[in-house]
Formats: sequence, C-alpha cells, structure tokens
Amino acid sequence: MIVGATPSRPSRLPLGTALAFSATSLPLQALMIAVAVHLPAYFAASIGVPLAVVAAAFGTVRLIDVPIEVMLGLGMDRTRSRFGRYRVWTLAGAPLMMLGLYMLLTAGRGVGTDYLITWLLVMYLGVSILMLSHQAWASTLAKSYDDRARLFGVMMAVGVLGAVSVLAIPIAMENAGYSDAEGVRAMVWYLIFLTPVAVALVVWRTPETVAAEAPGQRFRLRDYWELVTDHSMSRILLVDLVVSLGPGWMAALYLFYSRDYMQFTAAEANILLAVYILAGVVGAPFLAWLATKISKHRTVMLTAVGYSLLLATLPFLPKGYVLATLPTLFFTGFLAAGFNVLTRAMTADVADEIRLKQGKERSGLLFAMTTLTTKIAAGGSIFLTFGVLSRVGYDPQLGQRNTPEAINALMLSFLVGPIVFVMLGAACLIGYRLTAERAAEVRRQLEAREATTFDPAAALEGLTGEELPSPASTR
Repeated sequence: MIVGATPSRPSRLPLGTALAFSATSLPLQALMIAVAVHLPAYFAASIGVPLAVVAAAFGTVRLIDVPIEVMLGLGMDRTRSRFGRYRVWTLAGAPLMMLGLYMLLTAGRGVGTDYLITWLLVMYLGVSILMLSHQAWASTLAKSYDDRARLFGVMMAVGVLGAVSVLAIPIAMENAGYSDAEGVRAMVWYLIFLTPVAVALVVWRTPETVAAEAPGQRFRLRDYWELVTDHSMSRILLVDLVVSLGPGWMAALYLFYSRDYMQFTAAEANILLAVYILAGVVGAPFLAWLATKISKHRTVMLTAVGYSLLLATLPFLPKGYVLATLPTLFFTGFLAAGFNVLTRAMTADVADEIRLKQGKERSGLLFAMTTLTTKIAAGGSIFLTFGVLSRVGYDPQLGQRNTPEAINALMLSFLVGPIVFVMLGAACLIGYRLTAERAAEVRRQLEAREATTFDPAAALEGLTGEELPSPASTR
C-alpha cells in the first residue's frame, strides 16, 4: 500500500492495475441490472406483490438512503488506518450486500412492505459502501484528467461484463425449461458468490494513496453547502440525476414493454437486453477516449442527443423481429454506457478542485452525493413508472391480454420519460467550466502545496497503525 508519497508527475495507470481494480464493478453492475430490470418484476409478477407495494418499498428505501449516503462519505474521508482509507470500507460493504440479497431471495408469496424495505435497505447499504469506496478510491488512483476518463471507462467496461454474465443466467435457465422466477433466483445466488471473489481481488492487487491534507483544516457545515453549491458539482449532481433517471425509467419498464408491446419472448427480451449492455464494453472505452479529445462534458451532451434520437425510432421497428431491433438497442447501449462513466470522472476532477479550496480530502463525500443521485434515480424510476402503469390500467400479470389502450400507454411511458430526462441532462452542461486545462492547473497547484506539506509521520502511521508526532509538532 502506498500512503503519503511525495508529489510527482502523474503517470498513466497500468492497464493490469486498472483491470484488477475494476473487479468490484462486476457484482455492482450485475446487481444494478438485476435490481433495475428483474427484481421489481419478480416481486410483482412471480411473488404476487402489488405494484403499489413494490413501488412504495423501492421509493422508501431511496429516501432513507439520503442521510446514510452522506454519513458514509464523511466517514470514508475521515478514515485513516494501516490498511488505507477506502480498502477497509470495501471489505465492510461486501457482507452487507450479500446478506440483503439472501434475505430477498427467501421472500415468500405475498411478502409485506416492511420485509421488502428492511432487506432492500440492508442490501443497498452494502451497495452504497462498495460503490462509494470504489469510486473514491478510483479518484486517488488515477491522477490526471485523461487518465481518470480511461480508468472510469475500464471500470464501466468490466462492469458491463458482469451485467452480461448475470443476464445470461435467465436465458440459459429458460432454455433448460426453468421458470422466470427460478431464473431470477439463480441470478441472486450468482451475485452472492461473485461478490467476495471480486472484492478479494481488488483488496489484494490494488495500491492505495492517502493524500496529504493541509494542516489546521476542519470540516464545517458550511463546507458541505459549498460542495452542493459549487458551480461544477451542482451541475454534475443534476446531470447525474436525470441521465440516470432516463435509462433507469427505461429499465424498469423494459420487460413489460418487450413482452407486451414488442411481443418478444422472455428469452428474446433478455438477449436484446444483453446486447444493449454488452455494447457498453465498446461504448464506455470509446466515449472515454472521445472525452480526452473534445472534453468530458461535451461528450455527455453529444451522447445524450444520440441516445434520444435512437429511442425515438423504437416504435417504428417491426414487432416480434429480434434482428430488426438488435442494431438500435446495440447503439443505444453503446451511448448509454458513457453517462455514468463521464459524470464520475468529472466528479474526480471536482474532488481535486475542492481539496485545493478546503485543504481536505472530500472524494468520499462527493461520490456519496453522485451515488445518491444515481440511487434516487434508480428507486425513483421504479416508483414513478410503476405508479404511472397502475394509473393507466396496465396489469403486469395480464401480459398481452391488457387492453390496446393500456399497452399503448405502456409504450408511451417507456419512451417519453427517458428522452425528456436525458435531454435535460445535456442542457444542464451548457457553460460547464471545469475543462482539461483548468483540471491540469488544479493538479499543478495541489502538487506544489503537497510538496511543502508532506508529513512523513502520516506515511509511517499508514504503514504501522501507530500515531507518531509530525515534524511540526516536535519543533
């Protein structure tokens, strides 16, 4: 582990280190797909939980997450141990996520709201810890504007592989004659076994740097307000919320739309979804590369426009023809992979700027804020879309036996929400100021300051776990 190193010119992160570090993305992205697409439909259609109950459970958990996310970020930024800052949190998050998944797996028919809320909360607490520690750790692992875009692109590409692997399970289960519910349960078991393997690889193979902090700085409540109202960060938060809400809205309705409007079988719908997600293996690195040429915020804006135009073509595709739908879903997934990759890389740049202003590491808190917006979007998309469907008369248990009016309302709900939200995200980035040139200047000033404030006692403390006096305190 590297703790408190002397400042040097940032070098490009080795690909092997980036790939090993990205292993946490495997279960996290796989879980996001399972939760966004399969779990709500599983509870509503297979377990028999009413749509309103499912919507209330997911929406309530997201509201409870708001203070927890902030406290986790603060706790991570204040952590100093012989094992590093974010490494210990990574180890703590995995068992919580696994426990929540197991208890949701054992839910019986007609399970109540309280049970769902309790174990969704435990699962999401583990997810929050893993995701926050992973993203904040990434911001210290990659130092430069371009290298952060590359690292977050690799993380997304590895995560896509995790998502595709979990989607292959229900496809294989259906071909083997198992029911949809059995396929979902197999997905959950896969996540439970994958999580400890991925976390162990990251903890074993990844170095961690704990940056030196300016002496005499304390966190005050107004510092938090400064983070929220920062010109760059406030825009990132709004953009991250709406560009996550768009695809999340689409994901919540995807199985119903594919089965009842497009008339695909469950296996065909999962194959198309796998293509959509697998496109991110190519899309995330490409868009990360494009960001190094035209800047991150312009790449997000361009991606949002292309994504919306592709979605607008979906109603004109012939129903029931997988090959006709495949290209559109591939390129839509190609572009969607860039949203969170780029907003997270932009957050890492803001973390440097905030550290320059406040003199303290705020990566954990900043990524808590962006993770929170993503999770609000995930829960909000389920709450909003399931609420809309229940009001237009659509019943997921009836499937294609719904009235034509209800199925058309399903189609409009599936398309209009994502287009509106994603385009709003593009508009929010007009006039964004934290460019590559500004980010490089911030790094230069940070390195100059750290060269004069480097504390060897902090480095020894990180290696031995024992508090030692700094040179300043012994004078």
